[in-house]
Amino acid sequence: MLADLSTAALTPLAWTVDVAGRTVGLERPLFLAVFPVVALLAWGLIYRGASGTAGSRSRRLLFASRLFVALLLVVAAAGPYTVMTRQTDGDPQVTMLVDDSDSMAVSENVASDLAEDIEAEGVPVTMATVATGDESPLGDAVAANLRPDGTVVLVSDGRVTSGRSLASATTLARDLNATVSAVAPDPKEAEHYVAVSGPSKTSVGVGNAFLAQVGGVAPDETASLDVVVEIDGNEVTRETVDSPSGVEFSHTFEDTGTHRITARIEGDDRFSDNDVFRKTVRVVEPPKVLYVSRGAFPFREYLSQLYDVETAESVPSDLSSYHAVVLQNMHVDDVGNVDSLQRFTIDGGGLLVVGGENAFENGGYDESSLASMLPVTTGEGTSKQTNLVFAIDVSGSAEKGMRVQKSVSLDALDQLGDENNVGIVGFNYRAYEVSPLRPLGPNRAETADLIRRLQPGGATDIAVGLKGAEQQLGDRRGTIILISDGHDRFEDAATVADQLGRSGVRVITVGTGPNPNERTLRSIARASGGNYLRADETNRLRILFGGSNRQYAGDGLTIVDQNDFVTSGVELTANPGSANDVSVRNGANFLVAADDGTPAVASWRYGLGRVATITAYGNDGSLDGLLNSPDSLLLTKSTNYVIGDPERKAAGVTDVRDTRVGTPTTVVYRGGERPRDTGDLTFASVGDGVYEATIVPQEQGYRDVLDTSLAVNAPAEYSGFGQSAALEAAVADSGGTLYGPNDVTEIARSARDNASGVQPVRDDWAIAFVLAAFLLYLAEVLVRRVQVYRGRTQSEGGLI
Repeated sequence: MLADLSTAALTPLAWTVDVAGRTVGLERPLFLAVFPVVALLAWGLIYRGASGTAGSRSRRLLFASRLFVALLLVVAAAGPYTVMTRQTDGDPQVTMLVDDSDSMAVSENVASDLAEDIEAEGVPVTMATVATGDESPLGDAVAANLRPDGTVVLVSDGRVTSGRSLASATTLARDLNATVSAVAPDPKEAEHYVAVSGPSKTSVGVGNAFLAQVGGVAPDETASLDVVVEIDGNEVTRETVDSPSGVEFSHTFEDTGTHRITARIEGDDRFSDNDVFRKTVRVVEPPKVLYVSRGAFPFREYLSQLYDVETAESVPSDLSSYHAVVLQNMHVDDVGNVDSLQRFTIDGGGLLVVGGENAFENGGYDESSLASMLPVTTGEGTSKQTNLVFAIDVSGSAEKGMRVQKSVSLDALDQLGDENNVGIVGFNYRAYEVSPLRPLGPNRAETADLIRRLQPGGATDIAVGLKGAEQQLGDRRGTIILISDGHDRFEDAATVADQLGRSGVRVITVGTGPNPNERTLRSIARASGGNYLRADETNRLRILFGGSNRQYAGDGLTIVDQNDFVTSGVELTANPGSANDVSVRNGANFLVAADDGTPAVASWRYGLGRVATITAYGNDGSLDGLLNSPDSLLLTKSTNYVIGDPERKAAGVTDVRDTRVGTPTTVVYRGGERPRDTGDLTFASVGDGVYEATIVPQEQGYRDVLDTSLAVNAPAEYSGFGQSAALEAAVADSGGTLYGPNDVTEIARSARDNASGVQPVRDDWAIAFVLAAFLLYLAEVLVRRVQVYRGRTQSEGGLI
């Protein structure tokens, strides 16, 4: 996988040689082995098989002539060719793919006029409609219409609703040296939509935050709309907002069951289907939590406001009725039945361990059965030696931001402690070893200099970069720090990252460049159990790998991973002042750091269960300011994480996700008996007491399913308008251009430039060798006939 930067790419052709800047080769060189056989046959026929009175001179000349003819024919059969780099005009043409879907209906139709004007510039145009109605398979259309050195111009807003993504199609375009450009027409009329985000399942009495997001386009770029939100038919908020904008609202449900949230915008626009958005929220009884502690701490009262809490001074043998167990400031000798707690967690229960002076290192957790369950180990607060490999994107898509890319890489390197082993791999469509894995301390300056010398070029393949970094790690465990703009198909890279995570190697992704694809980078990091960092967040690497000479010094608590369920949306202002001396285990999630860089919050999966630790605490042993808003959200989400699904212990329960018209959704029923099939619901057993059915709703609204209901909203085509970020990224990745409807000359010039240029051109010479053999044979026969005619020889000589 790893290649030397000075090693040229190997050609698959067997025999080649460079002569004066031209490559001369044989496509089928094994045919040359026939020549000795042909020569032997010719010698036998002329010297042994021919009769007559011909002299030795005539025989030698004939043998030489026929031998040369045979040589020409054998070389022709071997496939002679030459490859020479020269200027060529190519075959410029434009493939124009027209998006005629409903999301484009608010924009002016410029495709026909644009095609005519481009052809008037002398460049042929092939035009095809690739999306209509509420279906926009734009990625599939681009991939199907790409050709080597071609130009695809997509007249579209770039909003894909089915098939492959534009990023996937762009990868193929780079492989073919093709470009994807786009024309995104300006809106000519207003169109707005509304969507609601927030929890889909909650408990009675728990406050929940929701957001009604309003977006869309308008010719004047601004519009005021009335947003009305109803819950179970009762209006809870009404606001006038500008588009794009949003309305935040909160609600506490007091009754169990499925509740309905409906958001509506009031104003004139093109489509009415997306003026209403529906969302269901399943509300259940508060899950049962066992709180175990020997002290009187305010956290117990905090939990009681949200959950059904029972208190005990030690863990009992029977935990079957609880969803989670919370231990606060407990010595291992006082915990109680640790074996029962371990079985409970392995079978799917939750465990939250809260620190204090009597917990973790001072609670004797080290080498106990309890310690094996936790995502942290005790007494190892300082960073240990770690194997780290930088995988730095040096592809063409990173070229514009390469200076920033190097700067981010150097800054990341500066965060690492000297005791770490660090290697560098550069990658585009191949992976190159820039610096071997070696101790950073004595090699820091040289490693930094090698990063500064990196040069951009080539297509992007993040999966190749990850595999190259994995190869450099070898059998050693470690971490890969991926530094890239993320503009590549994430599916392959995420698959590799998932495999790395399973083998104990996590990937930390750092987004760089003017427009990093955060979705791709987050997906790769998440697949391996790693974190995503923005370019200005590399100081968090010091928390993880700073070591003794690069110790982290912060001010209060710092969120290390903002992408995790526990920490997303959390704002931390408190500084409890103390933290247990722990370090994060391999494979666990380091979520929040204390001011000295030690873990304050960590989590992981243990068996089927979930475990989290909170090791920051105040001088009085309590959680101090973490109990107050906004920091208290961290405690709530940590507890919700370990609880998991609050209905997992219930029977006769139906789960189904909200969906859109034409999009399938799965109904899951957990109970003793298979539900009766009704209408388009046909249930099949997928496990012990678990049954599933798939439905594809065709109408908007709320639909009752068994004991619950789901919301069905407008098709995805109506959930976004205006130029998408994915379109801009696809154009940039392929080296294309975002054009305006009047940029006709620029589109034609780009097509010519893309088709022309200095390119390797192959010429095949087999026909020429066959023709030469025929002419030589004909000339030799004619010469002999002339000699007979002039009386210089006789036809009876036996050689003619």
